[in-house]
Amino acid sequence: MTLSLDDKWIWDFWLARDGDEWHIFHLQAPKSLIDPHKRHRNASYGHATSRDLRNWIHHGTCFGPSTDGPAWDDLCTWTGSVVKGDDGLWHQFYTANRRDEDCMYQRIGHAISPDLFTWTRVGNGLILDIDTRWYEEWEPGIWGDRAMRDPWVMRDPTGEGWVMYFTARVPIGDEMNARGAIGFARSPDLFTWTLEPPIYAGGDFGQLEVPQVFEIEGKWYMLFCTASVHWSKAYAAGAPTAPVSGTHYLIADSHLGPWTVAPGPFLDGATNSGQRYAGKIVVADEGLLFMSFANHPTPDTFGGYVGDPVPVTRDPKTGLLHVEG
Repeated sequence: MTLSLDDKWIWDFWLARDGDEWHIFHLQAPKSLIDPHKRHRNASYGHATSRDLRNWIHHGTCFGPSTDGPAWDDLCTWTGSVVKGDDGLWHQFYTANRRDEDCMYQRIGHAISPDLFTWTRVGNGLILDIDTRWYEEWEPGIWGDRAMRDPWVMRDPTGEGWVMYFTARVPIGDEMNARGAIGFARSPDLFTWTLEPPIYAGGDFGQLEVPQVFEIEGKWYMLFCTASVHWSKAYAAGAPTAPVSGTHYLIADSHLGPWTVAPGPFLDGATNSGQRYAGKIVVADEGLLFMSFANHPTPDTFGGYVGDPVPVTRDPKTGLLHVEG
């Protein structure tokens, strides 16, 4: 079974596990908009639970734009991640846009919950904004927006505190498709964050969306997704296939890098605008699984649902991943 809604499109998602139960949080927008391209400016969060990642109970909308007058997050809420803190609370880190900036300037916010169902902003929510010493400021005609989104938060595996990775761009290089980067920040307690320079800016893509960072047997992986039109000339020239849209990954020996693009074909790519997108690797009881949302099952349609997980294998010698389905 897929995770789908009759009246809403579903796309980017992230997971949290609480005991035997999986919680999925996902972007959603009403199908009454007719045009799926309008979904980005009308996004809120839906919430569902499952014990097997296949059969879902949907609990409706759990979080959305601020409704308390003009605010930094009063237009739409975009992709985030959830972790459980040492305080026993669940912490949601989210992307948002403000209405009077017409969705052009992304920032990162913070909300908390005792139970994964009811969420409250910490203050006004805002925790991180761009520092133009390291990150590209938006200019009309340069790129579509100012990229600071899709936070992925996890415990620092080598010390106290927490680290955050996020989709970003750097103000370096003449080719716009060579400026995609992964931003980085640190926190001692999940509440106070310090922005640092990008942890990856390899000149390979115009954007590396929806990062997910994890470790398997001493090797570190960073999933990301991107579109075929956002491959840099240099990466396209050396790739084993023509440009595709989909999900791929960086590899490293440390969560701090240095990160490199995994060699070989994309982990999960399609030659049209992307049959599946924004994939996640799930470490489940049955092994490694790959989940993604249906982007364009055909070039002219938008899917708008999350598909069932498919197996992932890992080469024990090289550490490279392969999606089996």
